[in-house]
Amino acid sequence: MMNKESKYINVKGQLMDLSEPRVMGILNVTPDSFYSESRLQTVEKIAARVVEIVNEGADFIDIGAYSSRPNADHVSLEEEMNRLRMGLEVITDVCPSIPISVDTFRADAARMCVEEYGAALINDISAGEMDSEMFSTVAGLGVPYIIMHMKGTPQTMQQAPHYDNLMKEIFRYFARKIHQLYELGVKDLILDPGFGFGKTLEHNYGLMGCLEDFALFDLPVLVGISRKSMIYKLLDGTPENALNGTTVLNTIALMKGADILRVHDVKEAVEAVRIVRQMKSCAIDC
Repeated sequence: MMNKESKYINVKGQLMDLSEPRVMGILNVTPDSFYSESRLQTVEKIAARVVEIVNEGADFIDIGAYSSRPNADHVSLEEEMNRLRMGLEVITDVCPSIPISVDTFRADAARMCVEEYGAALINDISAGEMDSEMFSTVAGLGVPYIIMHMKGTPQTMQQAPHYDNLMKEIFRYFARKIHQLYELGVKDLILDPGFGFGKTLEHNYGLMGCLEDFALFDLPVLVGISRKSMIYKLLDGTPENALNGTTVLNTIALMKGADILRVHDVKEAVEAVRIVRQMKSCAIDC
């Protein structure tokens, strides 16, 4: 858990200091993720991606086997677990020391990844809403748990999302989830505001503008905006040419207190962290 002076999470028995932001590299073992360059389905391509993520300076690898893009096809638990096993075997063979985060909303998949492959974190886009066993499973596994705000499901979330008050609704959602998880004994929580999940372009930029308000929870904040539609639709582009916009928004997120950046492009995110850190360390009275 965090304290007033420093930010820490317990990663496989070791305290990881988040007082300096960390970078999480995305590894999609899917055929249909929204960013075509991130779709990996062979051992050779997965291995090459793992090496790239590590060499570019990521602190975690986040592996996902179920695309959560809007209107994504449903994937069975068996298929998701088979994809995860293939990817996890490659990661643990190529770079066994890097902490692995597993992007899944299913308790059985989470348990398998932690117990069989030593995964270090669970990253749940639904914060337990899509599997009633997830909270108790994570509590039993004793791993850090990333909970994201999403309105609806991946299949319905972008069908005219509406909020009477965006920030109040998201804060109430997190307050309820945090209370439930603490009651179960979960100790390491990370909040993901859920950019692009049940939110319009205007919602997303309003949320980014208020990102520093999440300090109220005294918990680490993960930001995942890499190549998303809030960038490329605003700039009349595509995911493939949204790197510059991604770096701009990642830098803004860091300035507003983000502790973890979840990204496709690790090198650029690591450089953003270094630049923001240098600027903060050289702060003067203007």
